[in-house]
Amino acid sequence: MLVLFETSVGYAIFKVLNEKKLQEVDSLWKEFETPEKANKIVKLKHFEKFQDTAEALAAFTALMEGKINKQLKKVLKKIVKEAHEPLAVADAKLGGVIKEKLNLSCIHSPVVNELMRGIRSQMDGLIPGVEPREMAAMCLGLAHLLDDLDKELNNYIMRCREWYGWHFPELGKIISDNLTYCKCLQKVGDRKNYASAKLSELLPEEVEAEVKAAAEISMGTEVSEEDICNILHLCTQVIEISEYRTQLYEYLQNRMMAIAPNVTVMVGELVGARLIAHAGSLLNLAKHAASTVQILGAEKALFRALKSRRDTPKYGLIYHASLVGQTSPKHKGKISRMLAAKTVLAIRYDAFGEDSSSAMGVENRAKLEARLRTLEDRGIRKISGTGKALAKTEKYEHKSEVKTYDPSGDSTLPTCSKKRKIEQVDKEDEITEKKAKKAKIKVKVEEEEEEEKVAEEEETSVKKKKKKGKKKHIKEEPLSEEEPCTSTAIASPEKKKKKKKKRDNED
Repeated sequence: MLVLFETSVGYAIFKVLNEKKLQEVDSLWKEFETPEKANKIVKLKHFEKFQDTAEALAAFTALMEGKINKQLKKVLKKIVKEAHEPLAVADAKLGGVIKEKLNLSCIHSPVVNELMRGIRSQMDGLIPGVEPREMAAMCLGLAHLLDDLDKELNNYIMRCREWYGWHFPELGKIISDNLTYCKCLQKVGDRKNYASAKLSELLPEEVEAEVKAAAEISMGTEVSEEDICNILHLCTQVIEISEYRTQLYEYLQNRMMAIAPNVTVMVGELVGARLIAHAGSLLNLAKHAASTVQILGAEKALFRALKSRRDTPKYGLIYHASLVGQTSPKHKGKISRMLAAKTVLAIRYDAFGEDSSSAMGVENRAKLEARLRTLEDRGIRKISGTGKALAKTEKYEHKSEVKTYDPSGDSTLPTCSKKRKIEQVDKEDEITEKKAKKAKIKVKVEEEEEEEKVAEEEETSVKKKKKKGKKKHIKEEPLSEEEPCTSTAIASPEKKKKKKKKRDNED
């Protein structure tokens, strides 16, 4: 029996040496514990290597769709037809296509799946001449393919929603999930078929009832059957691409956990694969410093900033890591620097360490998350003389005033009779008149008191002036007797003073 095994580097065809041991499915994994044991079960008969990543991607896409690539067809015609033996295949759909087009007997069973798992575990020892770097580079280049698939999926879904929106616009508002939208559209088709369609497998009961009710009163226009067929064809493409994308992501996730488990824990599968693909290999990435890993992928921005003498970028591919994404903008640079330092340690541990566990990555990630919490909670020390006081954060308490409804404003009828209103108005007028009279009396009393105070102050000021005038007159008389005036300049001011004193005395 021959075995067709697909790798990221090329197609491998193995010859089963001992078919009796394949009958024991539960203990088959023991035969692949070491490369020496594995070589006693299977032996490599032919290996067809891919020339570049583009060819590997085309072959992998064809296998996922259940199609035969030209390169695979040549290998099967050359090797398997000459051997006249059954071929063990991992995919039953692919086996059916090979049997139909090449007339080869194919086998697919749980025994074959266990055999494939054993070959995959000892792939390096069973396929000589293939370096682990090439294997990693081929499989990790799929990170860019996932990005391209996401872009194509978004474009297809937008066109599908826009196209079918002319016929049934309410469906897009009710169903937000893109894959569920396409599956419902593919199952029902025309809007008129929603009344009799059963969508319980795809939608909850409430949403299903809402969709059926909206279909009866929809404002959409009628479309031809040809348009419906084209829309359904587009939906099938969206569903196939999304399923293919999930399979690729699972494959990439498994490969990353096997090659670089600590890097995967630190930055994730996609970011780790991009970093390794950008550097060329895991060993090349391990030679980079933490500052280089931090801005890896932002080379253009770096050289542009150096030429224009501006601020250099703080992050490159590492920006898409979950730890950087969940931080606030002012802390992104600090977290990306710390994450790059810890990621370099994880890269070197994965590249040169003997242990394949992810314990170190989990520990370092926990430290970074604790540091992130302290930064976000503002648990940083205050800038003070001692530097020991911690910044205190006030807890946010939502204080809202509860207002009650006043029903008295609803009634338009008068609350009391007209007579009572008139009496109330008369009483109010009397009260206001009394208050006005009291206010006038108070004002008069205050005016009289102020007049009395002013008169008293004037009398006291006049008395004081008279006393001062007498004292000055007594002092000036002896001076004038001893020193008689000799000039007119000195006499003139004395005369003026005497005149003022006389006026004061007359007043």
